[in-house]
Amino acid sequence: MIISASRRTDIPAFFSDWFMEGVRAGRLEVPNPYCQSRKRLVSLLPRDVEAIVFWTRDPRPLLRRLAELDERGMGYVFHVTLTPYGPPLEPGLPPLEERLGAVLDLAARLGPERVNWRYDPIVLSNRTSADFHRRAFSSLARRLRGRLSGVTLSLLDWYKKTERALRPLEADGFDFLHAGPEAPEAEALLADLAGLARAEGFIPCACAEDADLRALGIEPARCVDAARLSALFGRAISGRKDRAQRPACRCHESLDVGRYGTCRHGCLYCYAR
Repeated sequence: MIISASRRTDIPAFFSDWFMEGVRAGRLEVPNPYCQSRKRLVSLLPRDVEAIVFWTRDPRPLLRRLAELDERGMGYVFHVTLTPYGPPLEPGLPPLEERLGAVLDLAARLGPERVNWRYDPIVLSNRTSADFHRRAFSSLARRLRGRLSGVTLSLLDWYKKTERALRPLEADGFDFLHAGPEAPEAEALLADLAGLARAEGFIPCACAEDADLRALGIEPARCVDAARLSALFGRAISGRKDRAQRPACRCHESLDVGRYGTCRHGCLYCYAR
C-alpha cells in the first residue's frame, strides 16, 4: 500500500505531529472525505506501507522527524510546491526564501531522485504574466539546479469553485486568463518553461493534462509511480491506475490520509479548499 500524505492538505507543514503519532501507533484514523462521521483505520506498520508520498509547500516541521521514518525502514519521497506568487494569491505561506532553503536542506538529505519540484498551478493574469513566470521559474530553476531532478508543470484548472475563490481579486484589479495549454500564450509559456527546465538539468512533466505536450518538451507525469518507488527502495510495489483521480491523471493507486478543509496556507486557487 502506498500512502499519500496528502493531496487534501499539507500534512508535513501542519500535521507532522499527528502523522508521526500514527507511525508510532502503527495506524491512523482517517475520516471519509465525503462523510466525516465515517472513519477508516489505516495501517502505518512498516510491513503494510510500501512507500509514502508526501506533498507539501513547507517541509520544515517534518524534517527533524525523518530520521525516525528511516529507523523504521519506511521509504518516502516528497513533492514540494514552490511558486512565486505570495499574497493575495497565497496569503498564508511563509516567505519563499525560507521554503526554498528548506527544500535545499531536504534535497541534501534525500538526494535529487526523492524530491520533486512542483511549479503548480501556473496562474496567468495581468499581474502574473507569462514573462513574470519566465523570470520566476528561471530564477528558481537556477537555484535548484543539481539538487532535484524533476519539475512538474501544470496550468490552473478553472473549476467553478476556483472561479468563485478568485472572483474577489478581479474587483481588486486582477484580470485572469482562463487558458488551457492549447491557447497560444499558454503554449508558448509551457514550451519556454520546458526549455528553461532542461537547460538547468530538470526533466519537465505535466500533471493530469488532457493535452499531449511532448511536442513542447514536456512528458506526462505520474506523481505516484509504483515503478519508480520500487526502483528507489528496492522492493516490488504493484501499481494500478488510480481511478479516484482526474481522468487524465496517470498516478498509481495510493491511500490518502489527509482531510479536506484543514490546510492553513489559504491559497485562493487551491482545489482542496
